[in-house]
Amino acid sequence: MTITTASMVSDHSAVAILAAAREMCEPALRESVGSLPEPLNRMAGYHFGWWDVAGMPTRVAAGKALRPALAICSSGACGGAPPAAVHAAVAVELIHNFSLVHDDLIDGDRTRRGRACVWTVWGTADAILLGDALHALAYGVLADRLPEPLVGAAILRLEAAALEMCRGQWEDCAFETRPPLGVDEYVQMALGKTGALMGCACALGALCAGADEATITAMDRFGRELGLAFQFADDLIGIWGDPAVTGKPAGNDLVRRKRSLPVAAALASGSAAAVELAQLYLSETPLTTADVARAAALIDAAGGRRSAQLHADQRVAAAIAALPDLSAAADLVALAHLSARRDR
Repeated sequence: MTITTASMVSDHSAVAILAAAREMCEPALRESVGSLPEPLNRMAGYHFGWWDVAGMPTRVAAGKALRPALAICSSGACGGAPPAAVHAAVAVELIHNFSLVHDDLIDGDRTRRGRACVWTVWGTADAILLGDALHALAYGVLADRLPEPLVGAAILRLEAAALEMCRGQWEDCAFETRPPLGVDEYVQMALGKTGALMGCACALGALCAGADEATITAMDRFGRELGLAFQFADDLIGIWGDPAVTGKPAGNDLVRRKRSLPVAAALASGSAAAVELAQLYLSETPLTTADVARAAALIDAAGGRRSAQLHADQRVAAAIAALPDLSAAADLVALAHLSARRDR
């Protein structure tokens, strides 16, 4: 399938938009990963789902490719040709996957998309090195493949987003051992952890389209607001997601006593359910399957589930309001709505 500017914007189904962006970016992404030395390129290809541990081609569920789609669609929304943003999209995807490889290790998650994580196959040291390699590779893609006048600004934006993302991840880890956590604190953390890179993806798309600084800033704001909606939806999936769809155990966030938005909102309610939930979270005894189910029920009873979904919907509305030209941004609007209400 050949992707053109017209075909990118003719079907505003978010699923079709993501698939088109993935198809547009994958050749350049594979080329970049292929430039890594062994065994890093084999580890990376395994992580991306292209082959198995031995390097044999396989078919597994691919990542959503939301960030590349945001870069490409942002370029189109700003009057550029979507292919102009492909290498910016690839760079953002490499940074995102650097964070995923490290996050799996930080969180102790053993599976991703239904398969063993890189660190469980090759070990912690190799996983750290792979993440570092993907991080470095992203800047090389920008330096080597973007038009020279754009390189400096693109690298500075990506670097700033990566630093902000790392700071947000640090805060997320710190929150797990520093109760109590308020909703506002959580939102600020998520703005860095998830919002920064999505904002950068949209800003880079606008940059590649030749947009002015005001438009680039507006697109960054769109992506940041969308990133918050995405994170809040992710928090809901982390508690109530279907393992058959997510590829992770049921109630995965609760097992780790993660203080995600539904939990923070529930604990702030002051209800009887919040008191019982706080006792479960403060206990040092590992949560049983029954405890996890009880915690999920308490969060729901205390209004945490409803509050998180409301926050996600509000951020989608804020993201759409930030768009500089709504008439040219139907694809971005479709991606925004998908981000807040999804199952994986």
